[in-house]
Amino acid sequence: MSIKSIMPRGLYGRAALILIVPIITIQLVVSVTFIQRHFEKVTRQLTVGAIAELRLIQREVNREATIESARMRLTELGGALQVKSVQFQPAAGPEEDRREFYDLSGRVVIATLREGIAGLGPVDLVTDSEVNLRMPSRWGEMALQIDRNRFSASNPHQLLVLMIVASVLLTVIAFLFLSNQLRPIKLLAEAADAFGKGRVIAYRPRGAAEVRAAGNAFLDMRSRIERQIEQRTLMLSGVSHDLRTPLTRLRLGLSMLPEDEETRALLGDVADMERLVDEFLAFARGDATEDSIEADPMAIAMKVAENAERMGELVIVQGATGGVRVRLRPQAVMRALENLVGNALRYGSQAVVTVLVTDRTLRFVVEDDGPGIPPSQRDDALAPFARLDEARDPNRGGGAGLGLSIASDIARSHGGTLRLGSSEALGGLRAELVIAR
Repeated sequence: MSIKSIMPRGLYGRAALILIVPIITIQLVVSVTFIQRHFEKVTRQLTVGAIAELRLIQREVNREATIESARMRLTELGGALQVKSVQFQPAAGPEEDRREFYDLSGRVVIATLREGIAGLGPVDLVTDSEVNLRMPSRWGEMALQIDRNRFSASNPHQLLVLMIVASVLLTVIAFLFLSNQLRPIKLLAEAADAFGKGRVIAYRPRGAAEVRAAGNAFLDMRSRIERQIEQRTLMLSGVSHDLRTPLTRLRLGLSMLPEDEETRALLGDVADMERLVDEFLAFARGDATEDSIEADPMAIAMKVAENAERMGELVIVQGATGGVRVRLRPQAVMRALENLVGNALRYGSQAVVTVLVTDRTLRFVVEDDGPGIPPSQRDDALAPFARLDEARDPNRGGGAGLGLSIASDIARSHGGTLRLGSSEALGGLRAELVIAR
């Protein structure tokens, strides 16, 4: 597993990682440097000072002649040195040293006490505010209870908690500021993604100067593309009018001539020319003149099947969409699906259309029982005016070889693609029109 595979893919996730990793690193460095060096050194110095006082108590008690005078001296010294409790021959206590697992300075306190006091008994640090220890003396074991502040300034975990709280607070504040810079980038990505799927959403450049520059460049690019599409559509409308006018005159003139084999042949040529012109214009026009709306993909497939049935062809539609509506250009998608179904019926005897809807895509799968297209020629079949072998030549039957090209362009304008394969159920061609949601 590489590092890239576990890295966040989103911009916000990577920004959070950039913020968090340095803060955690700083905390670890400060913790190790401060606790292991500075804090432990201070704790050792304080404990050494407390050891000197404990030795004084031990020495003065051992000098007394009787146990009664020793008790009095012990009480007197305990009050002077701010020892909370001192007594001889205490009740049974812990048999070994005790401290809480989070008491990092307790380890240093216990180790320093044992180095400085010979014969020291168990040291109990379970109570955070007190140190309970036992020392040997001439008159028996002494139990002393001393304030913990005499041995260490405070517990290190308090410093760690303070560092963590401060780091979290600073991280949140920094992320809020950083999100203001990331949000314009995300909006630009959403606008670009929507435009790639054939939708135009409102977008206004904002954020840092570099992001504004990228946003303005995107708007300029989108405007140029839209203007180019509009100009091409207007030009093609004029070309369509100019081409149809002489074709109409030819058809009208031929219809007034006596009907014979030559006239019928000429009328067939005119019909072929009109069909070719329609296919050329459909290929060049694409779906630029249509707006995206919420549509039912199953209704589109059923409409295509009904149109085919009126022409005496059988098209089976299957699939379950659950009434899901998808934003697309319904007329363009219907034209692409009609081209795929028309090709299937031209080279086969039946066509099956399957509608599949997922969270990210809409797929129309058209299968037939025809000869299919070899894998080596499928890429060529998507190119306009491509010529295949006679078994599946798009130019056979008067076509211009633009059906698959139109369907592929419509799929790309919706952020999808057109895939060609082999049908396992029918044995012919499998054409999968994929539309991004």
